Amino acid sequence: MSGPQGVNGERGSVAAVQSVDRALSVLEILAAHGEAGVTDVAAELGVHKSTAFRLIAVLESRGFVEQLADRGKYRLGFGVVRLAGAAAAQLDIAQEGRRICEALAADVEETVNIAILDSDRAVNVSQVRGPAALSTHNWVGQGTPLHATSSGKVLLAHAADAVRKGVLSRDLQRFTPATITDPEVLRQHLDRIVEQGWGSTVEEYEVGLSAVAAPVRGADGDVIAALSVSGPLFRMEAERFPRLARRVMASADELSRRLGFFS
Repeated sequence: MSGPQGVNGERGSVAAVQSVDRALSVLEILAAHGEAGVTDVAAELGVHKSTAFRLIAVLESRGFVEQLADRGKYRLGFGVVRLAGAAAAQLDIAQEGRRICEALAADVEETVNIAILDSDRAVNVSQVRGPAALSTHNWVGQGTPLHATSSGKVLLAHAADAVRKGVLSRDLQRFTPATITDPEVLRQHLDRIVEQGWGSTVEEYEVGLSAVAAPVRGADGDVIAALSVSGPLFRMEAERFPRLARRVMASADELSRRLGFFS
């Protein structure tokens, strides 16, 4: 019994991959031609018109393709622009923030990261280690929990209500004895972050690790990233946080200005 199921599962996976490949090909065809009809798309893909229509219909339902009512043809939709804008914004943050991160890392002699919100996690897009940094771990591209990291807390504090409610309504994973797992306590932390302009953690994600983070804003004023400094607890005690936070906030504000935000 396990044999046929395995074969069927493998065939299903192959079909799914083929559908994704064809859907991406549809986008490439429309990008190359500007607009095209179902017959044109089917011919270029080498598939039946019904298959091309189904692919286009799915893309249209997600906003990646839109129909020209007067000619019955299709073109790329706003969904593609949205994705391109998000990718460009992340690239801008990483590029514009590099020198700022390097300067801050040299100043505080600790590791500096830039993280963005990705669903229910914070993803690091840039990292610079200071001369005194002990860790060699590369966090770029890795996701970290919103409730247990300084960047995550900052991003969560400024996130849409739906995101905040989603995180606060579920069980919060404990990573260390210091991890905040009480939703009400976390809510109070988030409110304080908004009020004071920075967030921090002390051994909440890793034992022996402390961090301070501040928000980075885009041209429209929305928080689009968090800039953080992290280091060992014996060098980054909580008593140092207010003074360190002022330096982190100054760097975050500089990056915000480079991204077009002026308060």
